[in-house]
Amino acid sequence: MDVSEVLLPGVGLRYEFTTSDGQHIGVVAHRGGDFEFVSYPAADPDEVHLLFRLTAEESDAITEILGAPRIAERFADLTREVPGLSSGQVEVTAHSPFAGRVLGETRARTRTGTSIVAVVRGEEVIASPGPDQILRAGDILVAIGTRESITGVERILAG
Repeated sequence: MDVSEVLLPGVGLRYEFTTSDGQHIGVVAHRGGDFEFVSYPAADPDEVHLLFRLTAEESDAITEILGAPRIAERFADLTREVPGLSSGQVEVTAHSPFAGRVLGETRARTRTGTSIVAVVRGEEVIASPGPDQILRAGDILVAIGTRESITGVERILAG
């Protein structure tokens, strides 16, 4: 699918694309984090109809809902395409010395070479967690690395 990107000086960026059923859609990403979703009628492509607005917080929620399955799918594709690269899931148990501590304290990437690309907490997916992300018992860390390095992350979390 082709997505065009247009800089809107002082406003942000506008992304436009045509859906499979022929609807011309635009998303205006404001510099402050809000988004506007618009449509362009086929009869007059210069006319714009506001469909809805989302705050930055609402946009983050939608991103998590739509992004989580895509993230998992893309990582699965990537691990099939790159020999030696694997994805894995590592649970933070109640007995882990890192339960209640921040991800950065594990030093997982430095120690093993594995990247933690998401934290799954119940129904919530925290994509691209930062080092200040607090880990909780029951969290599932989605990891990308070699099989050996992912096993290294399991050992770190186990203490």
